[in-house]
Amino acid sequence: MTDERPLAGVQVLDAATYIAAPVAAGILGEFGADVLKIEKPGIGDPLRKFGSPARADGTLNWLNDARNRRSITLDLRKPKGAELFKRLVKDTDVVVENFRPGTMEKWNLGWDTLHAVNKRMVMLRLTAYGQTGPMSSRVGFARMAHAMSGIGYLAGNPGEPPVNPGPPSLADYITAVYGALGIVLALRSRDQTGIGQYVDLALYEAVFRSLDETLPAYAKHGKIRQPTGSLTSNAAPNANYPTKDGGYASISCTDDKMFGRIVTAMGRAELIHDPRWATNAARLKIRPEVEKLVSDWTRTLTRTELVKICDENEVPCGAILSIEDIYKDPHYQAREMFTRMNDPEAGEVVLPSPVPKLSRTPGRITNVGPKLGDANDDIYRGRLGLSDADIAALKADGVI
Repeated sequence: MTDERPLAGVQVLDAATYIAAPVAAGILGEFGADVLKIEKPGIGDPLRKFGSPARADGTLNWLNDARNRRSITLDLRKPKGAELFKRLVKDTDVVVENFRPGTMEKWNLGWDTLHAVNKRMVMLRLTAYGQTGPMSSRVGFARMAHAMSGIGYLAGNPGEPPVNPGPPSLADYITAVYGALGIVLALRSRDQTGIGQYVDLALYEAVFRSLDETLPAYAKHGKIRQPTGSLTSNAAPNANYPTKDGGYASISCTDDKMFGRIVTAMGRAELIHDPRWATNAARLKIRPEVEKLVSDWTRTLTRTELVKICDENEVPCGAILSIEDIYKDPHYQAREMFTRMNDPEAGEVVLPSPVPKLSRTPGRITNVGPKLGDANDDIYRGRLGLSDADIAALKADGVI
């Protein structure tokens, strides 16, 4: 059957490690690209050992985040390895890398070199701090991106130490989406002009882009946003609220119409006409009273009851779900957000399904993270035409 996914036929070399850049490559793979993972001989990507055990050569992180690709072993640090890589680049559309600036150049595999090999090739260069600037050479991971982006400053409760905003790798996954987008945009330009380009993307930049008006509010008014816990700084009521069964639900009333709906649901419709409560600006002046009123009410209801009442009154409200809740949730199931895959060694593995959903050519998961070097024969013998003697010599030299 012909693969009609939008990126079918696109050849990708994933020379990156860990999460952000490889996940960007994986997104391309979900929508049809042929992704080839480049890994160190005998060692592989460090992500194979990061997370919960699943099989001898890969954790659940590996099975999930390295999906939709094949693996070859190749040491890019060795001159013969670099030459083999350049041979692969000749008929490749996309190269993905996330080494510190200058590393690929040191191996004679920088942008200028690879662009000379293949003028149509697009390259994602994803680093902690970008290819330029005074911090470009520093090592960094997602936690540093959270700190640098400003989201780390905002995460937590007032007067308490900052907390990590969600999973430690949040920045990796946000940046992966921007990385995939950058690649698709560069491919679109390449198809129009015939010339490739590189995408320079930093982990902190993708997170920084999510901070709504934080930058313009400071630049224009000198406003330094502070941590607010679960509250939203510019609307009330707008927070996470406790329920009598020990759960929490998030309620968002961003305008006066929504406030009218929630106080009606509470049986306090008279507050709609009280000047101390009637407008958002007024409510922000008495925010502690507003939040106490709502939380006192939510504590009288179970989480399910609260969501039901809010839904009936068209008040935006969502239960705060644990992964156990999510796994059982009928909406997740109806949206087919879980994909079940079988691995010969790990058994059944349940993975988050591809997003976004395309109506005619949706993405799909074809395989979990590959075994180390599972495509060596196909690539070295088939694609590059190496002989048994060539391959034996390269193995002896530790190149593959």
